Amino acid sequence: MRELVRTNDIVLVSAVGALLDGANIHHLVLDQNMSVIEGSLGILPRRILVHEDDNRAARQLLSEAGLAHELRSDD
Repeated sequence: MRELVRTNDIVLVSAVGALLDGANIHHLVLDQNMSVIEGSLGILPRRILVHEDDNRAARQLLSEAGLAHELRSDD
């Protein structure tokens, strides 16, 4: 799995999820239930991961949607 996006912005998490779903790219959102621990303050970032095989397509999709600045480094 490769980390695609890390953000505190739940709207961005939802938008990225919708884009990936629309392109039939399976993904995981990690740490979304951490709000129970943090008290719903939104200080812990959510991470969106895609399978290694889908990484390039997912990055292209988000770049074309104008979200390239939100992508994590692809090392």
